[in-house]
Amino acid sequence: MNNILESPFVREMCHITANMYRMGFDERNGGNISWILEEEAVRQYLDPAEPLRTLPLSFDGSELAGRYLIVTGTGRYFRNVERDPQANLGILRISPDGASCQVLWGFSGGGRPTSELPTHLMNHIQRLRADPLHRVVMHCHPANTLAMTYVHQLDDRAFTKTLWQMCTECIVVFPEGVSVLPWMVCGTNEIGRATAEKIKETRAVIWAAHGIFAAGRDIDEAFGLIETVEKAAEIYIKIRNTPWMQTITDRQLADLCQTFGLTPREGYLEV
Repeated sequence: MNNILESPFVREMCHITANMYRMGFDERNGGNISWILEEEAVRQYLDPAEPLRTLPLSFDGSELAGRYLIVTGTGRYFRNVERDPQANLGILRISPDGASCQVLWGFSGGGRPTSELPTHLMNHIQRLRADPLHRVVMHCHPANTLAMTYVHQLDDRAFTKTLWQMCTECIVVFPEGVSVLPWMVCGTNEIGRATAEKIKETRAVIWAAHGIFAAGRDIDEAFGLIETVEKAAEIYIKIRNTPWMQTITDRQLADLCQTFGLTPREGYLEV
């Protein structure tokens, strides 16, 4: 059996969590990541017939039955993942009935998956329905995106339009826009269901006064989406109280989409 600490998925999780911590996106034990893995990849490093323990799920996860995921742990600091992956990460397999998950590796010392696991799983389900190639859900707390939720209308279209106008690449990276939720208690099935409803249409859902929840086909796509939203939010925060001499117009945004062969969210541009 190969050394799991040398596996591409453990190494990538170590790399991305360390990077997100350095960028200030995941202070203390804030933030979480889950990544659906292919069974063949997992079997190179683990024997799935020997689970360490079984944990109950608080909702019906049967659509993910048999799926394998690598997940960050609850109460764990992203800055420590690289130093001790086995304590701060875990690999799970969803049970055939979707009522529980088996820990196959990690969460040493009695650790558990992120408290946001139900939210992650609900949103994996929705994104897989929309895109069979979907694999990653990522949640973090970038400061400018949070700040923007205090001073901007919490409306999907309005929020999206402002982000699109801040930076040329925004409409290219997320032509479907972003979604926004008002403040809700985190770690609950309620916020999970509300996010899953929004994530049907957009890969990024912003939680007011909390952070951003993003999905992608791989780590790079999910993280790149977050980076782009945060850069746009930073520009907005810097200029919102100064007179604007110009902006990117709706016509220019439409021309940009046409050049790149993209379809912007219907009804968002006035052209």
